[in-house]
Amino acid sequence: MTSSRDSAVDNLRAISFRNFLTNETTLYILKRLLQALLTLFLASALSFVIIQLAPGDYLDTLKGNPQISPERLAELKQQFGLDQPPIVQYWRWLVRVVTRFDFGTSFVYFRPVSSLLIERIPATLLLAIASILITWAIAIPLGVVSAVKQNTLIDKILRVLSYLGQGFPSFITALALLSIAQNTSPLFPVGGMTSINHADLSPIGKILDIGWHMILPTLALSITSFAGLQRLTRGQLLDVLRQDYIQTARAKGLPENKVLYVHALRNAINPLITLLGFEFASLLSGAFIAEFFFNWPGLGRLILQAVQAQDLYLVMASLMMGAAMLIIGNLLADLLLKAVDPRIKLEDLK
Repeated sequence: MTSSRDSAVDNLRAISFRNFLTNETTLYILKRLLQALLTLFLASALSFVIIQLAPGDYLDTLKGNPQISPERLAELKQQFGLDQPPIVQYWRWLVRVVTRFDFGTSFVYFRPVSSLLIERIPATLLLAIASILITWAIAIPLGVVSAVKQNTLIDKILRVLSYLGQGFPSFITALALLSIAQNTSPLFPVGGMTSINHADLSPIGKILDIGWHMILPTLALSITSFAGLQRLTRGQLLDVLRQDYIQTARAKGLPENKVLYVHALRNAINPLITLLGFEFASLLSGAFIAEFFFNWPGLGRLILQAVQAQDLYLVMASLMMGAAMLIIGNLLADLLLKAVDPRIKLEDLK
């Protein structure tokens, strides 16, 4: 009896596993991951070529230092593999990445590139994800209000605000917020991620301290994104509200709230979800300006220093991470579209 029960359980597990492998979503994810490998390879090769086209290398920045002897420069050149032809440098780097997930050693910091990125990623993700949450939490409702109150005073005010938000470059917004912080000091901190006494605070105090330091850089990231998302929400919702099935739903006597939030907004949200995938991919680049102006210890400042110093392997790893985030963001957007609208077929998404 026990053996037959175990056999039945094994059969159910085998069937479940087979169904999982043949599931549309699973097959789509596997297909996209295989495509991602080829994309990352081509992106790495193109990035390496572009970096090599730049004049000089990291050692050129050290040649003017009288404290570094020519013998030491030759030793560093051999240590970093810069004495090899570019194709050999790239091949060795690629083999290390594939076999050991080793992105090389930073020329500037003399540390593994992976550890440097892992050390800085949490700060950048914290800032960028907070910005996305705030942007969507504010922009979507205001976009809905602007569409529902089309051509009213509220709509005109919101449209003017969105134009102003999009018209100001991110660095101008950051400078304006810095000026406000200086004039209202010590209400807002203007540098770093934590206070001097952060280590002495309680766990809740540490969280509040980081949140306090996040206010201005998060606003700097959110204002421009908020303006664009609000306008897009308004435009998409207005297009949907003009569709025949919305007029039919109203003619049937459905409550306006149900027509708006169940029928109209659900169909207008699809392009916004696609935009979310690109926003996820821009986490790395989008946080750069805020990190620079507010001295936030994230990836943006690290990558800027790497580019200025021609820190080859750190730049390569950063570019690969950006490409990977673009791929992951698009994949998440496709899966979210499928979850929101079951009518969408994953195989039809490109």
